[in-house]
Amino acid sequence: MQPAKADSVVAPRVFVHTGFENASPMNWEIDSAGRILASLVYDHERFSQNRANGHWHFKVEAPVGQEVVVILKNFDNIWNNTPASQISKRSHAVISFDNKTWESRPGELLPGNRLLIRVKMNAPSVYMASVEPYRISDLEKFLTRIKANKLVTVTEIGKTSEGRPLEIIKVGNEKAPKRVFLRARAHAFEAGGNWTVEGLVQRLLQNDEETKRYLQRYCVYIMPMANKDGVARGKTRFNSNGYDLNRKWDKPADSLIAPENYYLEKWLSRMVSENKKPDLAIDLHNDAGGNLHISRPDGDITAYLANMEKLDGLLRKHTWYTEGSTKPSFRNPGTLGEGFMDRFGIEALVYELNYEWVEGLKKVPLAADWVSLGGMLPKVFYDYFETPVTR
Repeated sequence: MQPAKADSVVAPRVFVHTGFENASPMNWEIDSAGRILASLVYDHERFSQNRANGHWHFKVEAPVGQEVVVILKNFDNIWNNTPASQISKRSHAVISFDNKTWESRPGELLPGNRLLIRVKMNAPSVYMASVEPYRISDLEKFLTRIKANKLVTVTEIGKTSEGRPLEIIKVGNEKAPKRVFLRARAHAFEAGGNWTVEGLVQRLLQNDEETKRYLQRYCVYIMPMANKDGVARGKTRFNSNGYDLNRKWDKPADSLIAPENYYLEKWLSRMVSENKKPDLAIDLHNDAGGNLHISRPDGDITAYLANMEKLDGLLRKHTWYTEGSTKPSFRNPGTLGEGFMDRFGIEALVYELNYEWVEGLKKVPLAADWVSLGGMLPKVFYDYFETPVTR
């Protein structure tokens, strides 16, 4: 029997690209039904069993009009030595045919903790992601737009593990009586914090009478992208050294393993020594809950809890936030929120933005929704500081 000729085998006209900024590391193949079987590569924590996958971002090329079916796997995460997963029956994908305009598409949870996504090709290529991407290039464009404004100062405070600059954005007058600090993107896939920060800064720079009143009351400091290396490499949670930037805040950071935290601590210590300690600190994240994670370190936190109840109420009043705060039984030691309170005396919390569903909007969130949330925060902060914050 003669062997089949090579040209008698028809190769599938589908290709997956992962060679671009923020693309997720993955292996893929086409099965006999023409479906893309994508195996995500786990993000591992240093000296730990913990591993994470929640980020996917890739480009598919296929003929216009064809339905593309992608099946994603390797969501069998481990957290604190316990099985975990970042997908559910509510999980979705966001897609873009031009890498500019994004829309959500439902996912289908399959046995074996896999996620199926269907897309009809309206163009020769489509980008697919877990959340609407915010890349280092997006941050650079944002900083270019705002840094010439007289209300803005952008200061490099150090470098990431791989040598990328770490910035602090100051918006307003540092002599204002109150100060707010926000950090975004400690975990690489959680882009919602970046979009929220953009909305916040854009609102404060509108230079209308309302924002002038806001900035007479408080000044805002922002670390816009803590885990730049993870963002660049399409990772889910940890920095390039396998370090979780939202853990181990109960002790000083190692300058080699976690420079992203080390330089933030140095900046914060300098702020405290100059009597410019933040009055409120918020670490912005994404999860499938959307709660305010209230800090509960040891000691008398009665005044702090009253202030967090006030913040919760103001978010409900001025934004689409409805999810609520964690209960007294909740404790998550080592987070930035608890570390800031224990070590620096700064009232702080973690705000988890729900990436699966925003109950207050009755929809899957896109970048515009988080930008709108950020645009509402200046009023929240203004009312929060309306009366002196109890110390």
